[in-house]
Amino acid sequence: MNQSVKKILTINPGSTSTKLALFENETEVLRKEILIRSEDIAHCTRMIDQLDIRLASINAFIQEAGIDLSKLDMIVARGGSIHGIRSGAYNVDKHVETILRYFPRSQHVSSLAAIIAYQLSQEYGIPAIFYDAPSADDADEIMHYTGLPESKRFVTSHCLNSKMVARQVAQELGKPYEECNFITAHLGGGITMAFHSGGRMIDTLLDDAGPMSPQRAGRIPVTDVINLCYSGQYTRMEMMNKMRGKGGLSAYFGVQDARDVEAMIAEGNEFARDIYWYMAYQIAKGIGELSVVQKGKIDRIILTGGMAYSKMLTDWIIDRVSFLAPVVVVPGEREMEALALGGLRVLRGEEPVKTYTWLPEGYDSFEQLLEDCDK
Repeated sequence: MNQSVKKILTINPGSTSTKLALFENETEVLRKEILIRSEDIAHCTRMIDQLDIRLASINAFIQEAGIDLSKLDMIVARGGSIHGIRSGAYNVDKHVETILRYFPRSQHVSSLAAIIAYQLSQEYGIPAIFYDAPSADDADEIMHYTGLPESKRFVTSHCLNSKMVARQVAQELGKPYEECNFITAHLGGGITMAFHSGGRMIDTLLDDAGPMSPQRAGRIPVTDVINLCYSGQYTRMEMMNKMRGKGGLSAYFGVQDARDVEAMIAEGNEFARDIYWYMAYQIAKGIGELSVVQKGKIDRIILTGGMAYSKMLTDWIIDRVSFLAPVVVVPGEREMEALALGGLRVLRGEEPVKTYTWLPEGYDSFEQLLEDCDK
């Protein structure tokens, strides 16, 4: 195994900032969070409209920090919302850049990471990959069915951080991740859950199919959704925002930070306590739902994400699910480290790199697609 020092730059755009980190092997030597002012992107209706702004701010920081990109061993991007992928590493090439630019799965700003990585890799002649992208789906085909033939499930779950903490807990147990059965619950602005087995997330609960969260309505009766959609009170976009962004705690209390709700509880607000407790109860029910995936064979239940810092919330959850398996709390997110360690495994030959080949319907070759995009 080659143990020479590998220099890796990680790129992770979010809605209000772009996070960059420089690693030397497993050690983070530099981190920067470049804040994005809302007024600078107010005119951007699509994710790609922010590219020049994000890239300029990254280049300015790289120059200011004196980072010589030509001496990097690899750039690792978060990945983004891209069709037809599994977890793990993918080369960032022209195919990836084109699909993210013209045919993204959704307008998620994380997709800018691989586009930026591609441009930097071309300019400086260094390899670039994306790793454990948000849209990675490892489930068997049967797990995608629903009660309507026209509708297919999307089986993913905060892949990057969920798999990172699962690997960490496996290491603490002295077992390979691939030999463990875990349930992860990522408790953030949106809540997602996954059952990990055989090195894959084989089933999940997405943020619209599980518990409510600070910003998401979660699973609610579909008849009510249909009635709201056809009530004439809301546009399609308003309903989308109502479900994802303005649902959950935000809908009840007008705040998107769980700490604000805990402050209300501390001041004696019983209704706030009831809703917060019920969110914990829904999280526990989601864990219970996933517990059947491998017939109750669970090594650990892992609570992670920003809300895992809340002892009030995690205690309520643990009280209801600890009979299933021991519960481990790993608060926060470790996305930058997850990107770097994924890149390091690739550089050391411990993990393969896949080539992206998905094409939109109606195209038989990438050359045909590229020709149309160039028009």
